[in-house]
Amino acid sequence: MADAKVIPFDEDRPRRRARRVRAVTAPDAGAGPVGDAGSAAADPDAVSGGVSAVPAPAAPSGWERRLAGGLAFLRRRVTGDYEVDDFGYDKELTDQVLMSVLRPVYDKYFRVEVKGIENIPKEGGALIVANHSGTLPLDGLMMQVAVHDHHPAQRHLRLLAADLVFMLPVVNELARKAGHTLACAEDAQRLLEAGELVGVMPEGFKGIGKPFEDRYKLQRFGRGGFVSTALRAGTPIVPCSIVGAEEIYPMIGNAKTVARLLGIPYFPITPTFPWLGPLGAVPLPTKWTIQFGEPIATDGYPPEAAEDPMLMFNLTDQVREQIQHTLYKLLVQRRSVFF
Repeated sequence: MADAKVIPFDEDRPRRRARRVRAVTAPDAGAGPVGDAGSAAADPDAVSGGVSAVPAPAAPSGWERRLAGGLAFLRRRVTGDYEVDDFGYDKELTDQVLMSVLRPVYDKYFRVEVKGIENIPKEGGALIVANHSGTLPLDGLMMQVAVHDHHPAQRHLRLLAADLVFMLPVVNELARKAGHTLACAEDAQRLLEAGELVGVMPEGFKGIGKPFEDRYKLQRFGRGGFVSTALRAGTPIVPCSIVGAEEIYPMIGNAKTVARLLGIPYFPITPTFPWLGPLGAVPLPTKWTIQFGEPIATDGYPPEAAEDPMLMFNLTDQVREQIQHTLYKLLVQRRSVFF
């Protein structure tokens, strides 16, 4: 901190000010430059006792601060004065734009309730494993907002996404900017070892594209690759259960021929889509609950444990069972799909 400037004290200065004030207020001030009322009004020192009455600048209002922040943000975007990491993650864009767009959907539309956020570490890497559902992957985005807005450290969740996400125009760029990366062991391990929170949904398209009659029944978790990654990085596994996403697009059919023509895993048929056109793509306003379970530690295993298929199978089954059990528990507790 710079040293404060010391102003020398002038012992005659107070006396001069006092004389000037007396000259103005004395009954026999008479005419003259000092005794004239107009001149006294023009001299702020005379009226205020030697202290200039300079009004303090008004504090900027909320909208002025937001406007200034928005203009500064646009200037940085135009000039390229912002940073992205090796995966293309743009933290500023995510915080300022993407989260602002998703937050009303999270708070007002799905009215997400979060439980167990304290089970996510305050710092360091951790792998969050969640169930996947809803026809469109909105559950991953809502989980990302939940971690960012409710965790005391406002941590960012880096989601692992399928190849299809990075093949779609516009979606590819937005996914990279939001911190998503390809669902491969190498990328996941790099992020975990760098101390990031990584989110994975092992059901993949089998979970998100399952028929409505199989809602909240977990599909196969693959070959346990996520467990192997967590073991290599020595990071805890945090199970996550999401209730509410299954009902946003009740999938009552799958037009497989159309899906093959479009090169996508499935083409959903719901009570509103494609019958209502674009309007049918609006999700139903269900009430969501996201619960993070107790973490499963992996740092106590030796390095070669990542190559043990039996251990991976057991840990995978443990994570899956914990998620499934919590789903059933939340379903019993909820009053309604929409309230």
